[in-house]
Amino acid sequence: MPAKTWTLLGADGRPFTSDRPGTLGGHRRNKLYGRLDCRSALQALARGGYQAQRVFFLDEATALAAGYRPCAVCMPERYRLWKAGELGVQVKPDRE
Repeated sequence: MPAKTWTLLGADGRPFTSDRPGTLGGHRRNKLYGRLDCRSALQALARGGYQAQRVFFLDEATALAAGYRPCAVCMPERYRLWKAGELGVQVKPDRE
């Protein structure tokens, strides 16, 4: 039986196959990431239209490097730091 693999996004925003599961989920079009148990993401998944845009990251550093921002719902403190420019990435005007 082949080993289990997962498709994750790398720091360059491109998918790759990993032998480790992602620790964070994200939304490709909205360029945000959050916890896998985020109530907002789970509600969107239950409604249906979200799954095609779902991506996964190995860790927060990779998500940030790929240009994604923290979710304000499940990661409010990380979102506040990102918004203040304290996560080492610039806030883009179209994302404020």
